[in-house]
Amino acid sequence: MASSEAIAAGAARFPKPADRTFQYGTAGFRMKASLLDSVVYRVGLLAALRSRKLNGQIIGVMITASHNPPDDNGVKLVDPMGEMLEASWENHATTLANASNEQVLVEAYESLTDNLNIKPEAKSRVVFARDTRASGPHLVTALVEALKATGTQSTDFKILTTPQLHYLTRCINTKGTVYEYGEPTEQGYYKKLSVAFNTAMQGAKFSGPVTVDCANGVGGPKLRELIKYLPSVSEGGVEIKVVNDDIVEPEKLNYLCGADYVKTGQRAPPSSQAAPLARCASLDGDADRIVYYFLDSDSTFRLLDGDRIATLAALFISDLARSAGLGEKLKVGVVQTAYANGSSTAYIENDLKLPAVCTPTGVKHLHHAATKFDVGVYFEANGHGTVVFSDLALKRLFKYEPKSPAQSSSLNTLRALSHLINQTVGDALSDLLLVEVILAHKGWGPKEWDQTYTDLPNRLVRVEVANRNIFKTVDAERKLEKPEGVQAIIDGLVGKYKQGRAFARASGTEDAVRVYAEASTRGEADDLAAKVAGIVKSAGV
Repeated sequence: MASSEAIAAGAARFPKPADRTFQYGTAGFRMKASLLDSVVYRVGLLAALRSRKLNGQIIGVMITASHNPPDDNGVKLVDPMGEMLEASWENHATTLANASNEQVLVEAYESLTDNLNIKPEAKSRVVFARDTRASGPHLVTALVEALKATGTQSTDFKILTTPQLHYLTRCINTKGTVYEYGEPTEQGYYKKLSVAFNTAMQGAKFSGPVTVDCANGVGGPKLRELIKYLPSVSEGGVEIKVVNDDIVEPEKLNYLCGADYVKTGQRAPPSSQAAPLARCASLDGDADRIVYYFLDSDSTFRLLDGDRIATLAALFISDLARSAGLGEKLKVGVVQTAYANGSSTAYIENDLKLPAVCTPTGVKHLHHAATKFDVGVYFEANGHGTVVFSDLALKRLFKYEPKSPAQSSSLNTLRALSHLINQTVGDALSDLLLVEVILAHKGWGPKEWDQTYTDLPNRLVRVEVANRNIFKTVDAERKLEKPEGVQAIIDGLVGKYKQGRAFARASGTEDAVRVYAEASTRGEADDLAAKVAGIVKSAGV
């Protein structure tokens, strides 16, 4: 049970900076680590409230800043089924984070307890983990103080990838139920992926190694651990070469490496030594994103981003469903954001004959839309995504009786994929194995994958602004509603470019606006992006 005195005493140890306003966004709270003490403490309070509201179900707390620089850190909450925090509770997180002093904080905490009809005597349980950032242990101290002040049972899982904590949260909450998701340990995570991978790769043959850049983050040691559970090359497994896995020097995190570096700069990390046509992949700092890329025969860089992974997964899963005899019983759909390349959307709708839905940026939006399908494939272009199987789809998969050996083979692969894919959240390690299985089954290298459709040249630009909150969007973030008049200027520009498309949206994590542009040529895409960035810069002064 929480104690007002204990909450106030803990808050006094971690006072809120007077000149700062915090906002819980898509990535939770994220900023310079030196500013986070009070925020993490208050997130601990909210985690306790959330667990009590849900009758003692486990809530997860992850301390990470993903692809941000090493001096940043962040914190976010994980709901019982491994999903992101329920949207209505984001405002509660913001309220607690901005309470000006201990007394105001206690009043806000007690007000939430009353307004949400939370029983103070109810049990509260929390699990937490962190990435490899140097600031992590200190921030854990603030979190633990809040959990103690609220009488919350807690388990520290130390260093994990973000998806691993999502996995564990769901496993603990479903253990012993019909929805049991897996063994609730880090080792259980590796075992589940390896068993599913072994089953899914039956009849497939891997061609050459895949080199994985781990952004010098937590994905490095965790991928090396996963490899121990996978079949060796001599046993028919895939050779995984791990690079950029230095976690001893925290300042190397995301420096000239990682998925965001590759996606934004559209170039391989300088440390990459892969030969032309060799498969390469980059994770981000907390291993919830992955992008692929390769050098073609002319040593030209070719990116295979989240759009490509989504279309590859949708192609393979829909083909398997048809060949298993379930084509009419499983509705497969793809969920994208405005950042998805226009060519990918056309390929999904015109070639794969599957529905494509656009949502605002952010996992919570994509995940929710994906659950509307029997099998929902969602990926952001930055490489964050997964595949979600509905309860009905899983029942059909595991009860269906195949009518032939061919149907049986496809059905077994499809069933294995439902276990291989981390359905709680985007997971770079799970997605890596998924892509490798698909490419092996199809006998494709990165060149064949790249040739499924031709991306429109595009450019993503980050524009620093004084206040990102003045930029308001509509139409799944494809249009600016405010500042007034800016969208009309952008539209006028876009109309001058062949196959032109551009939009601007505020970052969810920093005072910046991201501008995306695409057009029929590289020069036009770059020019359009630069001009829209100039418009945004002027509007955001």
